[in-house]
Amino acid sequence: MIRVLLVDDHALIRVGFRLVLESAGDIEVVGEAGDGRTALEQAAALRPDVVLMDVRMPNLNGIDATARLVEARPEARVLILTTFDLDEYAFAALRAGASGFLLKDVAPVDLIGAVRTVAGGEAVVSPRITRRMLELFAHRLPESGEVPRSDAVHPRLADLTPRELEVLRHIAGARSNAEIAAHLFLSEATVKTHVARVLAKLGVRDRVHAVVLAYETGLACAAPG
Repeated sequence: MIRVLLVDDHALIRVGFRLVLESAGDIEVVGEAGDGRTALEQAAALRPDVVLMDVRMPNLNGIDATARLVEARPEARVLILTTFDLDEYAFAALRAGASGFLLKDVAPVDLIGAVRTVAGGEAVVSPRITRRMLELFAHRLPESGEVPRSDAVHPRLADLTPRELEVLRHIAGARSNAEIAAHLFLSEATVKTHVARVLAKLGVRDRVHAVVLAYETGLACAAPG
């Protein structure tokens, strides 16, 4: 069973998410919290696998709560919840260590899938959120859509090979391993190996943080061809 903690200052939203998640059969909602401070207390006591975390809450907001939670329990996975995809505060939570970003109007099947994905050690980055990240970091992006040369990339990406830079750009485009494999004419197993090496070299915990880094360093462009 995947143990989930629901954190939102609106009780009705927590009720709705609980009903959806517990209908899955392999997900158990072990607790709820209405603010960030209570969330930290519940997380310490209940040790959930996944925390669904609202951004704007009383006492302690979701950004600070995420940072403290991930610092205390690096193995815990946090999915950020927000009403609007224009909520730039949520991106700060991703930098703080969250493993995904969900809008509160997410379809039930997608909510369940996201929880399973994050619990399995992966991250959730939707194309809709990726487009918003592009808008936020557009002023940092290179004018050309080409992959930069190895001697022209940001210092934080200097250890990546040209192929790994290409894979990272596709990750930033919200493409799955299978989609990357199709675009690069590689096997999915080979892409998986490249992705693992990219994450290790960048020192990031999962794909979502690789995406954030790709945009912050200007590597990511509108969409790889």
